[in-house]
Amino acid sequence: MDEIDKKLIKVLQGQGRLSLAELAQNVGLSSPATGERLRKMEQQGIIQGYTVITNPTALDLRLLAYIAVTVASPNEEAFLAAIVKQTEVLECHHVAGEDSYLLKVRCQDTSHLEMLISNTIKKLPGIIRTRTTIVLSTNKETRDLL
Repeated sequence: MDEIDKKLIKVLQGQGRLSLAELAQNVGLSSPATGERLRKMEQQGIIQGYTVITNPTALDLRLLAYIAVTVASPNEEAFLAAIVKQTEVLECHHVAGEDSYLLKVRCQDTSHLEMLISNTIKKLPGIIRTRTTIVLSTNKETRDLL
């Protein structure tokens, strides 16, 4: 990756709906050269996809929480198979320390969160414990890497 590739990524992260011509103009290349660079970065897995960023409040998912989950070792595959199916779970990270996994979840409210924890997560095989932290406000949230 050279500086032009990095600039392409920065521009796309901020304005993902630019046309190829507009993107090319931003980085000082022709449209075909820009398209070729994007195709190469996609093939190399540098660019993994294009997405829409939604407003959680507009979708009635106002509550953001993190759930630390401790899972007994022989049950981790079953836990992961079940957790990836939960639409409320935005991220699932295998972590070092006391806990096995850290989940980032979005729910409508505390009742919805309680049902997710009690009726879904805690009922999975091998769950030793959960520990939940509710986010009061967010000062910075980004997916931009450059």
